[in-house]
Amino acid sequence: MSDAEPADFTRDLVRWSETLAAIARTGLGFTESLYERERFEEVLHVAADIKAAADEALEVRRETDHFVQEWMESIGEGVPGYVTPKVAVGAVVGNDAGQMLLVQRGDSGIWLYPTGWADVGYSASEVVVKEVLEETGIECEPLQLLAVYRTPGDWDKVQTQGWMVGFCPSTWAVVFMFAFGGLLVAIVIRFADNNLKNLAMAVAILVSCVASIPLFGFEPNGTFAGGAFFVILSIFLYAWTPRSATAPSNYLPLPSSK
Repeated sequence: MSDAEPADFTRDLVRWSETLAAIARTGLGFTESLYERERFEEVLHVAADIKAAADEALEVRRETDHFVQEWMESIGEGVPGYVTPKVAVGAVVGNDAGQMLLVQRGDSGIWLYPTGWADVGYSASEVVVKEVLEETGIECEPLQLLAVYRTPGDWDKVQTQGWMVGFCPSTWAVVFMFAFGGLLVAIVIRFADNNLKNLAMAVAILVSCVASIPLFGFEPNGTFAGGAFFVILSIFLYAWTPRSATAPSNYLPLPSSK
């Protein structure tokens, strides 16, 4: 077993734990049955055991009861208790005959495309496939992202708390990084020659790749290496000017003799 495999397994443990905890907390937020509440609390304890085992592998010592107490304190009632980033997905499903799939909502009676909350532990495309299967029994395949919408709640926060609401030290660091980077690029373009410009862009790509490995867990592969190579090559080819076959002379032509 390689060194990467235990780390990957530990990440899987954390993901499984968070998914189980989300299912249990959502159930506790909706159920009114004492029996179901006991079962969901048992699932929550299992999730805490998995999380504790993952933390032990990461050399972080926290007790199982700590996770259970933390999760129990965050349980809401009804929709607020639905453990999700409150991101909803909708699927526009069609067939070869040009027909679109619609379902009748049980609460409003409106005919609408399949929709649902994005659950913890699933990607958006995985949630779409799951929701369509649960609501219609039809298996579908995601093809592309059509649109992304947001609720108007952010504008309410801006009106009440000002334009700088949500700006944290990390946000300001990104702002200053982009500002300084823009000035640096402008200086290079203004005062440097083509060779230095090309070298700066190539080094920027390589440094970004190397920095992304420890910061974001990025794993370069052959496809990325090939793409980076062609991008760097295109930078140099774009600025390359071929030399003329006949080099210009610095001397004046001699007058012809008659």
